[in-house]
Amino acid sequence: MKSLEEQLKIIKKGVDLIVNEEDLKLKLEKSIKNNKPLIIKLGLDPSAPDIHLGHAVVLRKIKQMQDLGHKAVIVIGDFTGKIGDPTGKAKGRKALTEEEVLKNAETYKTQIFKVLDKNKTEVKFNSTWLSKLNFDDVLKLAATTTVARMLERDDFQKRYKNNVPIGIHEFFYPLMQAYDSIALEADIELGGTDQTFNILMGRTLQKARGQEQQIAMFMPILEGLDGKEKMSKSLGNYIGVNEAANIMFKKVMEIPDGLIIKYFELATDEHPDNIDKIKERLKNGENPRNIKLELANIITSLYHSEEEVKEAIEFYNIAFTKKEIPDNIPELNFNGSILKELSEDLLKEKIIPSKKEFNRLLEQGGIQLNSEKIKDINTIIKDKDVIKIGKKKFIKVVKII
Repeated sequence: MKSLEEQLKIIKKGVDLIVNEEDLKLKLEKSIKNNKPLIIKLGLDPSAPDIHLGHAVVLRKIKQMQDLGHKAVIVIGDFTGKIGDPTGKAKGRKALTEEEVLKNAETYKTQIFKVLDKNKTEVKFNSTWLSKLNFDDVLKLAATTTVARMLERDDFQKRYKNNVPIGIHEFFYPLMQAYDSIALEADIELGGTDQTFNILMGRTLQKARGQEQQIAMFMPILEGLDGKEKMSKSLGNYIGVNEAANIMFKKVMEIPDGLIIKYFELATDEHPDNIDKIKERLKNGENPRNIKLELANIITSLYHSEEEVKEAIEFYNIAFTKKEIPDNIPELNFNGSILKELSEDLLKEKIIPSKKEFNRLLEQGGIQLNSEKIKDINTIIKDKDVIKIGKKKFIKVVKII
């Protein structure tokens, strides 16, 4: 294991808040002395299994701690998912069916191992222990906190003031998430700053049970490509971990210069000392684009092979630096004759999000045919034509005769 100082330097990189840091030092000292890894807990609500870099912020921090020798336990909330986390919700959430929970959980398990070390990760379902609690256990669990404490949460507080119903069962979500920490005897629990209440509840319950309290570690929210809003698929400002290498590389190049360091801190595993050197380079006037190219290379390399990254760089240089049409672009079989028919196939293949968005791009000159801007939905499409959609997507049309 690395020294206490080195571990703290890596663990604290990019972290928003640690509760509390002195206890973390004591846990690490004990871990080093006994050569025993700490148990790092992350709870996942399996209702939204499509992971992007914003979700991966916490996973990257866990991976860094795995590299220091510690053990990760991912808790898939198959039991809590039947309630749904009320955090940040203006009304109660629809409970997921068991089938939906399990299906989403499998998708999550596939995606988290794009970041985490599979050999140092345990995946558990919290139904394993929560389903065994009897009513007496549930009453004892409920007795550990008060309604007033629950109403300290912003979401519950707003709903209460606005006369929006709060189900009693929703109060049990943070209690059940906290009970997961008891079941695992967790040393550290990670989450975004939006999970503060739930994670601190774990410390409360562990103390009530006479367990050593876990360290609560909160990661900042990562802004998306617009540089303003939280990264979100619904806002379209996201970088998905499953996206093709050339798309991922190009999207990283689109982030505002002011977020370069934040992305290095939260979306990569770069050592803090190296990030300090990058800060110095920017301070000394180096072109941010050079550093962004390094960032795009590093982030894309975390999720793709060396060959895919190499192709992504070549694709970017040709398509977006030299403004040429790249080789090796995806082909789309097409048996129509005009752009309007092609847009229907693009929607079917999920290449475009909607016809409305496609028409908007068309009106604004965001659609190119063989490097020429077009605005007519009835433009004739021929075999081997190359369509550029927006700034990043190229499609080669293959006419079916």
